[in-house]
Amino acid sequence: MSGPGDAGAGPTPDGREASLLSPGDSDDAALPPGEVVLDALTPADAPACARLEALLFPGDDPWSAAAFRSELHVGHPYVAARVDGRLVGYAGVALLPAPAFSREPAEAEVHTIGVDPAVQGHGVGRRLLRALLERADAIGAVTYLEVRTDNVPALALYRSEGFEVVGTRRRYYASGADAHTMRRGERSDG
Repeated sequence: MSGPGDAGAGPTPDGREASLLSPGDSDDAALPPGEVVLDALTPADAPACARLEALLFPGDDPWSAAAFRSELHVGHPYVAARVDGRLVGYAGVALLPAPAFSREPAEAEVHTIGVDPAVQGHGVGRRLLRALLERADAIGAVTYLEVRTDNVPALALYRSEGFEVVGTRRRYYASGADAHTMRRGERSDG
């Protein structure tokens, strides 16, 4: 998947946007039903999220626990993936409703998706992404994200979920890596 700083049209509280998809998340393999539970991410999860960020994005300015708490404090929807109560993944999106009396659609910005390497390759990243897209679809939003240009598995996953590359941001990440900006058109949930 993509590293920190990989999503959306504007920076998150720590000055970057992130979307992470890990190798293997692009396939449709799944853990046995009931093993992975998706629920709401809470402020108590922030330290575990920060540890996963440090593991997943060591060269790309990983988010701190404070950054996750800030995202939750402002009300952005975040989803947790858990196995036996242990956090193994997280994902968050900012939802921007359509302006009143405007023909412009609502927008959504995927801020981050992260999956513990121990469970990568079992569809956890896809499930987290789809949970975010359900939120975006509920308001008819166009959805954006950024992803490292060299993250082939993430690009494949995002394309399979309807995203298209619409631009490139040079040296977007702290490591100097480039990012593609990707867009998924508005969908209706009804």
